[in-house]
Amino acid sequence: MEILALWENQLLLTRRSLLSGGLGAWAAFTACSRPKAKGFSGYAFIANQEGGAVAAVDLEVFAVARHIHVDGAPTAVIARRQHGRVYALTPENGCVHEIRAANLTFTRKLRVASRAISMRLSRDESTLYVLCQDPRRLVALALDPMRVDWQLPLREDPYDFDISSDGALLAISHREARAITFADLPRRESVSLVSASGEIGLVRFQYSLQLIAANLSERSLSIYQVPSRKLIVNLPLAVRPDQFCFKADGGQLFVTGEGMDAVVVVYPSFTPEIGETVLAGHNPGAMAASVAPGYLFVANPQSGDVSILDIETRRVVAVTPVGTEPAYITITPDDQYALVLNQTSGDMAVIRIPNVTRAVNEQRRWKKGPLFMLIPVGSKPVSAAILSI
Repeated sequence: MEILALWENQLLLTRRSLLSGGLGAWAAFTACSRPKAKGFSGYAFIANQEGGAVAAVDLEVFAVARHIHVDGAPTAVIARRQHGRVYALTPENGCVHEIRAANLTFTRKLRVASRAISMRLSRDESTLYVLCQDPRRLVALALDPMRVDWQLPLREDPYDFDISSDGALLAISHREARAITFADLPRRESVSLVSASGEIGLVRFQYSLQLIAANLSERSLSIYQVPSRKLIVNLPLAVRPDQFCFKADGGQLFVTGEGMDAVVVVYPSFTPEIGETVLAGHNPGAMAASVAPGYLFVANPQSGDVSILDIETRRVVAVTPVGTEPAYITITPDDQYALVLNQTSGDMAVIRIPNVTRAVNEQRRWKKGPLFMLIPVGSKPVSAAILSI
């Protein structure tokens, strides 16, 4: 414990030195050829599944400020931005851990089940919903202080869930049971169990009007009308719908998965239809979309790189190496950086988005490329949440 404390103090000392010395010192240490850039005033909190910790990366100086240890293997983190809190989920022991961002310290944990699956924060940040496998139920946590507010028992094993943008409805997929549960959140009760034609994986609301469900066994998207919970259409895909990513305005959905080295572009509004299928790397997986400029960042785990698509032209404008097995991408709120988590190499690649634009505008491969730097963050990083300060 004394060694760990000394190490963490050294990290904080390094952070203070970098803050006083500027980003150039860090950039020179990691990659002397990298340009100077202004960082984001905040932290990226990264769940290290095998490390049993959440790494807090200072995005102003691009360095790990502290490793915050938790009880278990965290797989997801959520930032409660208005309150300066971060929550980490350790599914194997069914615990939610609260971290205080102001001093980067663990504050409390709450066990909600023997085994959990995933969690989501309500739009008003007052409630944290946790989907549990053992026992089968949805648990709603009040957060001031953190406690169980109410629970909803489930008839079938859950797989994934989502909350409508108006906060009125919640949908839970049951992959093996081939069904979807709709729950009325104000009334705190399930309102229907809708049967599906295939195994349902991810479910996502588009605004509060439609629910888009990944039909894994039939390689299609099943789109339901929310008020009536009636099936509108099944859209066949060239890939199995394993990963979803919405454009910021919700008007386009990007899909990747097993079956083809491509991203499928879907227009889900009005009359849902498939736009086109764009070749993008080797076995593309996780995605994230920036707003301005509009780029889609697509991780290619097997080849260790990220393909960058111009959303408007549907053209791959850059491919940049990032590390071993990139499997998660998020964009900083200022749209300046794409953060890529590499599970096997245990680091975070930082892609500077203006560098992508510069290369595109110059219509040539910019010699320094869009990759800004690599930051070691821990063992098997799998999820990240960004909190401004």
